Amino acid sequence: MSDAVELPPLREVIAAHGLDARHSLGQHFLLDGNLTALIVRAAGDLNGRNLIEVGPGPGGLTRALLATDATLIVAIELDRRAVAAIAELAQLVNVTGPNARLTVIEADALRVDLPDLVPKPRQIIANLPYNVASPLLVRWLRQAGEFERMTLMFQREVAERIVAAPGTGAYGRLSVLAGWICECHIAVRLPPEAFVPPPKVWSAVVVLTPHATQPEPALFAAMERLTAAAFGQRRKMLRGALKPLGGETLLTRASIAPERRAETLSVVEFDRLVRLL
Repeated sequence: MSDAVELPPLREVIAAHGLDARHSLGQHFLLDGNLTALIVRAAGDLNGRNLIEVGPGPGGLTRALLATDATLIVAIELDRRAVAAIAELAQLVNVTGPNARLTVIEADALRVDLPDLVPKPRQIIANLPYNVASPLLVRWLRQAGEFERMTLMFQREVAERIVAAPGTGAYGRLSVLAGWICECHIAVRLPPEAFVPPPKVWSAVVVLTPHATQPEPALFAAMERLTAAAFGQRRKMLRGALKPLGGETLLTRASIAPERRAETLSVVEFDRLVRLL
């Protein structure tokens, strides 16, 4: 982004577009430029990358993305007020036109096939709306091989579930799916007061780097069924929880004791099970 361009303060953008954060949209805006720059740095070298941002709001993170050497930035926004704010940002930094560097799409990210938007190498970097963060993540895990990296902000509780280890209280279905598909770690933790308006909980940025080899879609669908059954009734032994999928016979074939519970199984053991389904 050109140093010659003077952008209005984000609070003025919020006021001009009536962008009061809406609970129904899971909105909590991050306006501190130092913090948005920290998130962008967590994504690694963005030189020549094509980026997708979901839920840009007034454009705080968008401005940090524009300050990188990324080739293209596509922002997906459902809130028409924020669409207008990002379109105005594009005009102010003089990147609109046939070779636009920043574009905004008014759409529901749950209904958009992100790999169709930009060519490889592509990354997702986003402060996700809290109310749809987990469904979005699972959707993107299904096609993780299309992305170089995903740098995503969640409520801290959700972030901790994503990176949780077996045998811990946070370990569950999301932990298995994410760990099976990606190398995951928490890069940044942010207190409520970092946002406008402040949420009731801390937030955390998770960096997910897809493994070089990804499962076929049918195998991923089978893992979704397996983990849904295994963690659907956490207190049950696996012989009961997995009864609809083969129960004790399946577990014996996988050399897993039927009396174990889902939260004790490693991602490797879940992989062994799903390949026998």
